[in-house]
Amino acid sequence: MARIRMPRPRISRLRISDLPIRSLPIRRKTAAAVVSAAALLAATGCGAADMTKQASPYANAQGAKTVTLSVQSWVGAQANVAVAQYLLEHELGYRVDTVQVDEIPAWDALSQGRVDAIMEDWGHPDQEQRYVKDKKTIARGGDLGVTGHIGWYVPKYFAEAHPDVTDWKNLNKYADQLRTAESGSKGQLLDGSPSYITNDKALVKNLDLDYQVVFAGSEAAQITQIKQFAKQKKPFLTYWYEPQWLFNQVPMVEVKLPAYTDACGEKGTEDPESVDCAYPTTPLQKFLNADFEQKGGKAAEFLKKFKWTKEHQNEVSELIAADKLSPQEAAERWVKEHPDVWKAWLP
Repeated sequence: MARIRMPRPRISRLRISDLPIRSLPIRRKTAAAVVSAAALLAATGCGAADMTKQASPYANAQGAKTVTLSVQSWVGAQANVAVAQYLLEHELGYRVDTVQVDEIPAWDALSQGRVDAIMEDWGHPDQEQRYVKDKKTIARGGDLGVTGHIGWYVPKYFAEAHPDVTDWKNLNKYADQLRTAESGSKGQLLDGSPSYITNDKALVKNLDLDYQVVFAGSEAAQITQIKQFAKQKKPFLTYWYEPQWLFNQVPMVEVKLPAYTDACGEKGTEDPESVDCAYPTTPLQKFLNADFEQKGGKAAEFLKKFKWTKEHQNEVSELIAADKLSPQEAAERWVKEHPDVWKAWLP
């Protein structure tokens, strides 16, 4: 979700428990590096440095077998990083640091060498033009193997009872049934974080829909709300995306919006408030710092080879989000069960 989400999700202040894997063993480095790490943690008041402004003390460390990975807020991105980190550490002997950065600042951090790789990007053409084509400080890392799509969804049980709800032209007919205390007199369109870059407000306005966009606050809060609605068999309309493990537990059907066209996408890039078409389907990409891509050795080679399916990603994501395994535990289980997949990624 260009991820116009996803979702584009962005990240607020973090706690150490929010991040995929946060082991920070003290390596044989100078005292200054250790003090720097402690200072960063203290400065943020939480368990991890805010990479929007600060660099990991281990990023771009000359001559050291270290890798710093940017991890996005949604659980699918956490799954990518968890598995990559596990294999880099256990199979290739690297020390891996992971940091969370908002989607756009992550490109700045990557360009400056403050992180080495972004494992899942939903499309940022402006940043690609600036950093990949013009400055050449970022290199393409190849396809992740997963195709992303953002859309509006209703629960399957509601779509089966009211088949015409899956056409946006009929949404106003169901606005009364989709009202909530938060949406007032209008139907509710449930979104995730208010920091996500979405087209939803523009779509509601331009398609003349009697709906109010209501932000849950985060992906986790949105999932909680969706599961509550589903448990009570209540109708809902939500901004959602795939790949996403929640489809396994709450089957949903996409509402068909006006078809996406390149012309609509270009118009939306110039004027986001003018968007009146569906979200595009986006092959998700990896990006590496250009110096790391050239000098990162086996780690860079491994990350470029890392490619899996949405089923694999969802498997790890569900272990994290639904089964409550730590990302490290989820990655370890997946690695043990799928050697036929990941061994092809090793240099």
